[in-house]
Amino acid sequence: MRHYSASRSCDVRSDLMILRSLLVALISLIFADAATAQALQQQSQPDWPCRQVRVPELAVAGVWTGPPLDDAMKHWRDDQTIADLVSRLSQRRTPIDEAERLVAQFAQSAGDKRKERLMTLFAGVYERMNDERHEVVNGLDRFGRRLKDMAEKAREETQTLRDLQDQKPPDPEAIKKASEALQWRLRLFEEQRRMVGYVCESPALIEQRFGALARAIEQAME
Repeated sequence: MRHYSASRSCDVRSDLMILRSLLVALISLIFADAATAQALQQQSQPDWPCRQVRVPELAVAGVWTGPPLDDAMKHWRDDQTIADLVSRLSQRRTPIDEAERLVAQFAQSAGDKRKERLMTLFAGVYERMNDERHEVVNGLDRFGRRLKDMAEKAREETQTLRDLQDQKPPDPEAIKKASEALQWRLRLFEEQRRMVGYVCESPALIEQRFGALARAIEQAME
């Protein structure tokens, strides 16, 4: 009986060491890429989970060389045709080649007001996609914060398991339950961690689509 208890204690201690090592590895992995970003960026945005620099706004100056958009930004929703087209162009389920055809058709139908209406269309596309990017970036902040909370909870459960294992005499049933809870927590953490690379591409995909639409609209204005 004493031999069994000693063996069980060794097994528990071994499991605990494995779980602790796994926890450290997972936590390191989740923020390893983010740590390669600029140091000031990380200090000012501690919840940001991506290696990409956090840029919540689309840079309109890099793709638009036309007149100021201030007035068009205020009134594009007043034109239902433009508002409907903005919605369709902004949706990622609309293939970019189809979006380019829609822009060309719109330009052709605009007649003498082609440049004015295309500028209004661009203002709507910019505002719509800029709002989308802003929402996505805020969502990534929440995602990163959730991962940090999960990591902290896993640390707490690791310490709880260690305290139980160090008790004299140990309580095998309590240790078993704590170990199973920690293993579940680590599996959940790992599932979330695997999503980081995918979800962090979302802002760049929005920017790429916006750039393609901006080029199509400017070309139609020529």
